[in-house]
Amino acid sequence: MEPPRLEWAADWLKTSKTSFVDGAWIGPSATSHETINPANGRVLGSVRYAATNDIDRAVDAARAAFAGRTWQAMSRRERAVRLRQIGEVVRAHCAELATLIALENGKLYREAYDDDMPDTADVFDYYAGWTDKLYGETCPVDGDFINYTARVPVGVCGLIAPWNFPLLLAAWKLAPALAMGNTVVIKPSEFTSYSLVRFVELVQEHVDLPSGVINLVLGAGAVGEMLTAHPRVDKISFTGSTAVGRRILHNAADSNLKTVTLELGGKSPNVIFDDVPDMDFAIDRSFTLMFAQKGEKCSEPTRFLIHERIYERFVAALVAKAQAVVCGDPFDPASDQGPQCNRPQFDKILRYVDIGKAEGARLLVGGERDVSRSNAAGFFVRPTIFEADNSMQVARDEIFGPVLAVMPFRDEAEAVRLANDTPYGLAAGVWSNDVARAHRVANQLDAGMVFINRYGCYDFASPFGGLKQSGWGKEMASHSLESYTKLKSIWVKL
Repeated sequence: MEPPRLEWAADWLKTSKTSFVDGAWIGPSATSHETINPANGRVLGSVRYAATNDIDRAVDAARAAFAGRTWQAMSRRERAVRLRQIGEVVRAHCAELATLIALENGKLYREAYDDDMPDTADVFDYYAGWTDKLYGETCPVDGDFINYTARVPVGVCGLIAPWNFPLLLAAWKLAPALAMGNTVVIKPSEFTSYSLVRFVELVQEHVDLPSGVINLVLGAGAVGEMLTAHPRVDKISFTGSTAVGRRILHNAADSNLKTVTLELGGKSPNVIFDDVPDMDFAIDRSFTLMFAQKGEKCSEPTRFLIHERIYERFVAALVAKAQAVVCGDPFDPASDQGPQCNRPQFDKILRYVDIGKAEGARLLVGGERDVSRSNAAGFFVRPTIFEADNSMQVARDEIFGPVLAVMPFRDEAEAVRLANDTPYGLAAGVWSNDVARAHRVANQLDAGMVFINRYGCYDFASPFGGLKQSGWGKEMASHSLESYTKLKSIWVKL
């Protein structure tokens, strides 16, 4: 791992950042936003929000680039070359990008560098391989006809990235959209704009992309609203809260019925049976997946359902691990957990701690702001574990922080009932040495991803996405390409 580029970042952050439209950085707008370092509450720098006319310009630039077919007309092999070049640019600037992510998001530098950056680069290589492999089919129709299908680019894609993985999840959207020949307007969160701004700078400097293929607009919810309601945007891909996802659906319906992909919230169950094959590994892996990245992950296992025969032992081990966590500076190698990304999220987490106490949930560990060492000015929350009933808000609502709800169960039927008693359906875990039971339970769980005996397995070749109120559509694998293309049926009279 390379050392962080803190001096470089301090110098780079001196300049206020603006949106990127039609191959150029636009002039400063009237509205600016100060980005706060969540580790110490200090101002990192400022960004200039895009105005209404800037959104129109960005969409028009993407529309012109799409209609002009400069990107589509490029051979698929050449398009793949450009995507691989983007991946190489990311690899060459990992330290810069990871430094910005740790500064703006608060995750540990090693999490940003070791976890986020490799996949941010590699996803462009993966989708470069798909540029010439999405086949149509011939259809066995009656009569003197040839009928075949073709997949074509959907058009202008509005991509909205979240603040928890500000660059990685942007790349998850950019790579398949570009691979299929679309043009994009991408918006990061107002809390974490810098890593994506730097990414676009680097792509502009090192990769020969036609103007208007990638456009970047900066801003808060109002900018997202304009993008999702824009009549000349053909598709929206959004990662974020279920509440905002509902608004996007309304905007899509009220504008031009644009297609929508939503990767939304979760309250994922982690079901541990008493015949778990390796208790120590299950404890360690489950704790790590729950509390890594400060608990700010949609697919994290935030409800542990533990068989009553091993409940006390399992929970005691979790509590001991939580007590040992060191909250601190994301760039300090001694830190185990950084600060929450922003003040609103920090306040929300502590509010849920109060709700849990008021509901009668038993606080086992944590439940407070961490003010040790030099953390008093930052947004640090101790790893928190509640013993809760599944009807309580701390066991039902997506808190999106280091707050875990644990509860015992008696038998398989109760475990399945508790696991599925949630409006969400993103992910789930099952731990059992009984292969038949593990598969039986996995098939009963109403979740888009189920992990058996190792929670949190991800690969570009496997679809990522949830059921119920956890979203529509899939990221990753060939499945994501369906949402970045349109299916045509073409008839030929013989």
